[in-house]
Amino acid sequence: MAISLDELESHLFKCADIIRDAVDPTDYKEFILPLVYYKSISDEFEVQYEQNVEEYGEDFARRENLYDIPVVPEGYLWDDLRAVSDNVDQALNEAFDALVEENPELSGVFRADFIDADALDDDRLGRLIEHLDTYDLDRDSVPPDMLGEAYMDLVRHFAEEEGKSGGQFFTPPHIVNLCVRLVDEFEDGMTFHDPTVGSGGMLIEAARYYREEQGGDPSKMKFTGQEINPDIAAIAKMNLSIHGLDGDIQREDSLSTPAFTNDDENELTRFERVLANFPFSADWDKDSLQDDPYGRFDWHEKLPRADRGDYAFIMHMAKQLKRPDQDGAGGKAAIVAPHGVLFRKHESRYREYMLEEDMVEAIVGLPENLFQNNSIPSAVLVLNTDKAEEREGEVQFIHAADEDFYEELSNQNELTEDGLDHIVENFRDWATEERVSRTVSLDEIRENDYNLNIALYVDTTEPEEDIDVKEELVKLRELQAERDEIEATMKGHMEALNYE
Repeated sequence: MAISLDELESHLFKCADIIRDAVDPTDYKEFILPLVYYKSISDEFEVQYEQNVEEYGEDFARRENLYDIPVVPEGYLWDDLRAVSDNVDQALNEAFDALVEENPELSGVFRADFIDADALDDDRLGRLIEHLDTYDLDRDSVPPDMLGEAYMDLVRHFAEEEGKSGGQFFTPPHIVNLCVRLVDEFEDGMTFHDPTVGSGGMLIEAARYYREEQGGDPSKMKFTGQEINPDIAAIAKMNLSIHGLDGDIQREDSLSTPAFTNDDENELTRFERVLANFPFSADWDKDSLQDDPYGRFDWHEKLPRADRGDYAFIMHMAKQLKRPDQDGAGGKAAIVAPHGVLFRKHESRYREYMLEEDMVEAIVGLPENLFQNNSIPSAVLVLNTDKAEEREGEVQFIHAADEDFYEELSNQNELTEDGLDHIVENFRDWATEERVSRTVSLDEIRENDYNLNIALYVDTTEPEEDIDVKEELVKLRELQAERDEIEATMKGHMEALNYE
């Protein structure tokens, strides 16, 4: 049965209606996302299995190397789950355990315990399984990019359901799209990394952009990420897999325990592209990282404050970028950061280092109230370890916080398509546009003590309207005549009342 993207998105989100009131909205994603993932794997496995039986016979059809998806163990296909009517919660737990045992690479992906959720009884779980059975989710029925888009939409819905806490793992798509476009010029074989990966949106948008906007094949790229929250890391793993991407998501904190390293050289793995929306002004383990073995925090003898890790994250990501002397070109990063990193006085020492190293290519100031969990204004910091010769010694500032760039929605602001195009065009053209953008020399920034406040370099004030002096004088005389008339009337009333 053919299905459109809108129908698929609506179909998947109706899963929430089935378990509503049985589990907390913050836990919807823990139960529904793995089931959708399981359904898609099972459906595609069945298709490939039948093809392999025809070609190799039943004795060889289950060989691991014949599949480009996880192998579903015998007795645990979706139809096997549908056949269970008693203790469905136990059957689901067993099915996920069996899937992981058969495919060790899925270890840590499925974290929900269906038995623990008392209100998810046989009836609700049975209805949930039957609802998901409505459509086949194999690749012939639903292309991976369409299923992936619907899956991301489901993640977005759950983030909205969670409110502020959902913003911790989901960056709005318009901001993700901007970050990707600011570091485009992608090629086969490129490596992409997000050290605070959340649900994987930055990496997935990079893949989509390469496929749809540049006609490339994202399966020829490598996508990696790290996420401190194990439940969210699991979602990112499923998300990349369901999009058919070559991905590696690791758990733990990127600052305290970086997972992507070259152990022999005591260095971080370096990437062509880094994309991130790190947690603003979060605590970090400053004391334990005073003598960082990877040399990440050496921009100044004083480390960033323990209760404000913004520059710790920025230094970490700068260290993860390839340098032009390492097997080709350098690397680029688009980092969403709070506005404060541009001008906070005690952080000028870190700005000085990255500016004198000439790795800052652009700064894009964004409107306030773009995120579910944070209403403060933010900016995108574009780093480039291999700037084009004509851009060396300069930084472009783009003021995109005016109403021309965004629209007000019911609960937050959103960059418009025209606004996004306007930003990207100015960046690509290295343009100077009145009250919008300006390319600034490093000398001028030095004169401002490395303050990167956009208002120092781009006139962000509203233009004053031209005054027509003749027209204003006419209005003034009219008002004076009106006042004289009112005074005469009042004088007449007061004389009639003998009031002096």
